[in-house]
Amino acid sequence: MTTTETPQFPLSFGIDTFGDVTEDENGRLVSHAQAIRDVVEQGVLAEQVGLDFVGVGEHHTADMPMPAADVVLSAIAARTSSIRLGSAVTVLSSDDPVRVFQRYSTLDAISSGRAEVVLGRGSSIDSFPLFGYDLSDYEQLFEEKTNLFAELLKGGPVTWQGKTRASLVNQDVVPHTESGPFPVWIGVGGSPQSVVRAARYGFSLMLAIIGGHPARFAPFAELYRKALEQYGQPQRPIGVHAPGHVAATDEQARDEFWPYYRDVITRLGASRGFRPPTAESFQHEVGPHGALYVGAPETVAQKIAANLPTLGANRFDLKYGMGGLAHSALMSNIELYGTRVVPRVRELLAAAPDSA
Repeated sequence: MTTTETPQFPLSFGIDTFGDVTEDENGRLVSHAQAIRDVVEQGVLAEQVGLDFVGVGEHHTADMPMPAADVVLSAIAARTSSIRLGSAVTVLSSDDPVRVFQRYSTLDAISSGRAEVVLGRGSSIDSFPLFGYDLSDYEQLFEEKTNLFAELLKGGPVTWQGKTRASLVNQDVVPHTESGPFPVWIGVGGSPQSVVRAARYGFSLMLAIIGGHPARFAPFAELYRKALEQYGQPQRPIGVHAPGHVAATDEQARDEFWPYYRDVITRLGASRGFRPPTAESFQHEVGPHGALYVGAPETVAQKIAANLPTLGANRFDLKYGMGGLAHSALMSNIELYGTRVVPRVRELLAAAPDSA
């Protein structure tokens, strides 16, 4: 296979959430407990409308109280039978790889083999001070812990030595998985080093595209395919994680999403150094060359179908919701995405001569 060819993997569609606190029907923020219970209901609905995956991302803030994604995913697993369940993402740098492996191998057991993990360095760094990690060790932490996680996935006793945690000598780590290792992805937001790392360890690649033209990530996808070849790894799936909101019409979707998007991104921008969004920048991002999938089902479907082949990707996970958006709006979003967007994307890509 030449580096310009892309392998054919089954198309897959999922949803991701960070467990954002929503508003009730009176415009008041719900409790953290209610926000977590709502995520469980959203995950159950995702299976009912035919989606393939539900991901819960780790966060440790008052507006995103989701520090234990695996617990929430286990609750979803108990009420579903086929949908795959995973992190979106797990901040491995500030966690212990052995405990992450144990939690998700436990989820894999509970769900009869439906667990996945997306590992990330942590674009949200709130976990570092919480657990006593130094940001100056950001790269070393992720590299060493990813290395150990890869060893754990091999099964059998593990011998490992590094600088960021205690060494292991012929250590059996339980529970053992029933059917081999569960799928592991590396979440990448713009680091070529992380792309190459994913290939080196034989992990799949999840492109987190939250701003700008999705096509600018095409070089990362190509770098990944070339790196897999150089490391003697088989070609693996490439996924896209991107924010959006689906409603009956373009106008409704944008009107519902914009005020919450504006407020959340403005607040995050103060600490991460990016500009607050404007009405003009928002219109660009929801347009054909932007990163937001906001609109009516046909609008969102056309955009997904255009971007997956550009990236050689076979999976799309819609990061639904934005802090404050009502639970009812999120449930409607999931229903429209599963019943109307995904079937239309499949139809469009099936008709395309060079579909993903």
